[in-house]
Amino acid sequence: MIVETATENDTIEEIEETLKWGEPSYLAKKGSTIRIDWKPQNPTQYAMYFKCTSKLVITFKEVYGAVFQYEKNRAIVFDLNDKVPKKELKECIELALTYHSIKQTAFG
Repeated sequence: MIVETATENDTIEEIEETLKWGEPSYLAKKGSTIRIDWKPQNPTQYAMYFKCTSKLVITFKEVYGAVFQYEKNRAIVFDLNDKVPKKELKECIELALTYHSIKQTAFG
């Protein structure tokens, strides 16, 4: 879904796929890193992580409220059996992948 979202946005020229802390990570040139992972201490959950010093997760909470579960200011958390709200999640992904080019206007 991350790569799909990046290809649908004309302002995202390239997306880099790599490992950070052993986790699949995605970064666009003017974006903020997105990581995804599953942790053994929460075996029925997985998460999409965002840079905790950004305003991304705070903004997601304000805009989407209870659509998602959150881990503080760093992640959107899913249960294995959740139906993922694709439209809303893709909007979050797009905000992260364009974060540095829009943060002054979108995040005040």
